[in-house]
Amino acid sequence: MKYALITGAAGGMGRIYAERLAEAGYGLLLVDINAQGLEETAALAGAVRNGAEAKIVTAAVDLTAADAAAKVREAADAAGITVDILINNAGMIFISEICEASKERLSRMMALHCTTPLLLCNEFIPDMKKRGWGKVLNISSIAAGMAWPVIGMYGNTKRFVKAYSRELRTECHGSGVSVTVASFGAVDTPLFGFSEKQRRFMKSVGAMITPEKAVEKALKAMFRGRRSITPGFINHLAVAFVPLIPDWIIRPLYRRFGDALRAMQH
Repeated sequence: MKYALITGAAGGMGRIYAERLAEAGYGLLLVDINAQGLEETAALAGAVRNGAEAKIVTAAVDLTAADAAAKVREAADAAGITVDILINNAGMIFISEICEASKERLSRMMALHCTTPLLLCNEFIPDMKKRGWGKVLNISSIAAGMAWPVIGMYGNTKRFVKAYSRELRTECHGSGVSVTVASFGAVDTPLFGFSEKQRRFMKSVGAMITPEKAVEKALKAMFRGRRSITPGFINHLAVAFVPLIPDWIIRPLYRRFGDALRAMQH
């Protein structure tokens, strides 16, 4: 029986990953700070799981804590689970200038996007390599190439995800373990806080996709062992051209629209 570890599994895309993998017959180790949400996800996944032997285990862990990865490992060992699939899905976003953001927010984002996912890879990939099979899915963003005001810290943490994932792919080559990075644009989840009007427009031009479609594409890429996936033609254009915009264009745009951007903060 193979098991998948999914972080940020209490809701949103994490819950969808759990349901899809349960349908495919995988056991689950679901991790999130939200214990009640985890139990709801476990119940939904349990209702659709394919295979009576597939356990579904939950672990309420604050993934921004310094010992988060160690606690997840302890939960896996206590349940007798060998992690064959690691999905580093947990994430957060805030819209703020770096110097206006609280130290607590900056530290939590760095831990959630960078430190803990990296340490989870460090915990579980060596065992995958010994067994000769494993799948890792790390979540980046098209913002990784956009060092823009008010979303800069989000983008920079996601750039780190892309960078270390590339190194991991090289280190795992030939071992039976693959490392895939999914770089999404806007996904229609509460994480981004867009208005209904903004969501309709973004979906109409292909700049936003549903979480179900995002999960479907990410899992397909992971199981095929692809190194990366960026769904959406508009997002591919953004990845190619937005990083080329010079500072002398960005600065006046920010002066004009900065207040409106900060007003989106949630």
